[in-house]
Amino acid sequence: MADDEADEEVEDEGPVVELGEGASVEGVPLARVTSRLTWGMERSALERRVGDVEIRTPDGPTELADVLAEVDETYFERRQEFEASVREVIGTGPVQTEE
Repeated sequence: MADDEADEEVEDEGPVVELGEGASVEGVPLARVTSRLTWGMERSALERRVGDVEIRTPDGPTELADVLAEVDETYFERRQEFEASVREVIGTGPVQTEE
């Protein structure tokens, strides 16, 4: 079987995971925002670049700038450091869905 034929077979099978019709979730995952950035970065630079992005939190969508205002650190050497600081502010748990 040629590579082109194998690709066509995969496309014909449809999605591997079916998407539900349930309520939508507002905001974007924190990991999606942080994966697009280059680390180390100052808090002020983060505010300028992605402060207007609404992230998902257990309390509903929250603008990242509002969360950063409550973070004590001024410089994040690694992505994991930043995400841990944000999670200290927003908490962890189920994310609200829109009904």
